[in-house]
Amino acid sequence: MSSSVETLEFQAETRQLLRLVIHSIYSNKDIFLRELISNASDALDKLRLESLTDSGIAEIDTGDLHISLEVDQDARTLTVRDNGIGMSRDDLVDLIGTIAKSGTAGLLEKIKESKDAATAENLIGQFGVGFYSAFMVADKVTLRTRRAGTESGTAWESDGEGAYTIQAVEGLPVGTSVTLHLKPADSEDGLADYLSESKIRQIVKQYSDFIRWPIRMATERADAEGEPTRDVDTLNSMKALWARPRTEVTEDEYNEFYQQISHDWLPPAETIHMRAEGTFEYEALLFIPSQAPFDLFSRETKRGVQLYVKRVFIMDDCEALMPDYLRFVKGVVDAHDLSLNVSREILQHDRQIRGVRRRLVKKVLGALKNMQSKDAERYANVWAQFGRALKEGLVEDTDSTEALLELVSAASTHDPERTTTLREYVERMKDGQEAIYYLTGESRAMVENSPHMEAFAAKGYEVLILTDPVDEVWVDRVPGFDGHRLQSIAKGQVDLDASADGDQEADAEKAQREQDFAALLPWLTTTLSEQVKQVRLSSRLTTSAACIVGDAHDVTPTLEKMYRAMGQHMPTVKRILELNPTHPLITALRAAHDANADDPALAEIAELVYGGALLAEGGDLPDPARFTRLLTERLTRAL
Repeated sequence: MSSSVETLEFQAETRQLLRLVIHSIYSNKDIFLRELISNASDALDKLRLESLTDSGIAEIDTGDLHISLEVDQDARTLTVRDNGIGMSRDDLVDLIGTIAKSGTAGLLEKIKESKDAATAENLIGQFGVGFYSAFMVADKVTLRTRRAGTESGTAWESDGEGAYTIQAVEGLPVGTSVTLHLKPADSEDGLADYLSESKIRQIVKQYSDFIRWPIRMATERADAEGEPTRDVDTLNSMKALWARPRTEVTEDEYNEFYQQISHDWLPPAETIHMRAEGTFEYEALLFIPSQAPFDLFSRETKRGVQLYVKRVFIMDDCEALMPDYLRFVKGVVDAHDLSLNVSREILQHDRQIRGVRRRLVKKVLGALKNMQSKDAERYANVWAQFGRALKEGLVEDTDSTEALLELVSAASTHDPERTTTLREYVERMKDGQEAIYYLTGESRAMVENSPHMEAFAAKGYEVLILTDPVDEVWVDRVPGFDGHRLQSIAKGQVDLDASADGDQEADAEKAQREQDFAALLPWLTTTLSEQVKQVRLSSRLTTSAACIVGDAHDVTPTLEKMYRAMGQHMPTVKRILELNPTHPLITALRAAHDANADDPALAEIAELVYGGALLAEGGDLPDPARFTRLLTERLTRAL
């Protein structure tokens, strides 16, 4: 039996908002089914909870809570049905009528101010009007519901235009059914055939696969004899691994899920399963891959993890939850307290999401540190694959500098076969050594053969060999590690003897050399003024005649090239030419200058000394043809 039908008019503001929702807000119309299934799932959750606390509905059978999708091809209807908590008439007016509550005017004003549909959609999402997305695909929506613990039900119906009807209905089962009278398929308007079994399966798989309740649909199949039979299939897997205790999930299940979301057929190097409770609840299941994807350093690389809200899929590649330097991390974050229609823009400015991001980063870096200490071989492989990306974090994420420095693994002169951590380097430092020495370059061979290495090799000081482009940047951003500053052996003054106790004999020898070269050094500085800003004696050379170094805070030539390659203007930085006072070429040049400072051949020799030093560090000659001519002429005279 049914009571009389009551017809109510939508308010003018509500009609405007409905038109926006139906005609211009949502770019992806498939999400209507996501919204309705999510509402049904919430109703099932509420019934399960209230059946435990409310004696009035405790006798209701909750053993087969589920969601049903029903297709009627003849009537062109799609029904989403649940046997959840249901709604009373007052609930229906309050919940479905939320769109007409106060605040609608403010929402409309913001939508009018927005300049595009995407911004408007973000605003709609904040007001929770997902139910009305059904009108994007339906000419009419009929909702029939009965609340658990009540005797009568209620029917609500609207075409989404000017009015809706509401009436009491007897004999309804507990729960809610939403029937959509579908519009014809229209590819130009983004309307798919939502009566198609394959389309329904695809939407459920994409958005609602991990809903905890079974989503069922009756389908027709032909039996072995060709006769039609009707079977009921469960469309979703319900296997939300992140929502289960870690002890109940097998390694094979983790690997299978990782392969599903990453399309990587190798097992992950590490699995991180976490749950956070409190003011903002969420679960996370993250994976560190074993192998870097081919596009890890491509600008077009998609990054971020999948975002779910209460097991409902929201978006792929949620950048707000994972920093760029951890773009290789795959996984899922399931937040409990977000709107289903939360946008990327909203996430970027959400304080709680920023807090989740910090905790996820801390968890990933902690897992890597644990791997480093417990399984060095596995960590070495992970660092080889992702170390270059991780070092970007030393530039981007100042809050995680200490944690990232603990993870840094670099080649060094200590062992040609294996890398070292900064912690291991510090433990091997010589007594009195204050700095962590390093040298950047294009390859290990180039760094090892650099003139800057000579004195360090001769005195047994370990030097880190940094050959990744990002190394040129982060070493200048990081103040130090464990109380020791990072010092480039190609920058500033380096006096290894200063680390030892004072030696009067060595000090006297040094003073004598400064006196011997007092005339040559200023002359060379003037002669090479176009190329260098100073010429001085070196304490870092043992076999080479000269080397070029920068001041402590100068940009390195490699970094200068990188900036220019990116289109940034960089002024030319003049560097310092250091001479080995014991090298025969340098002592002969000093003697020749002392004998005849006006000899024009001396300037050419000075050019050759500078050019040779530039080539030794892998630099580019400013005038290769001139250098070759001068060198050829000098060799010819020597023969």
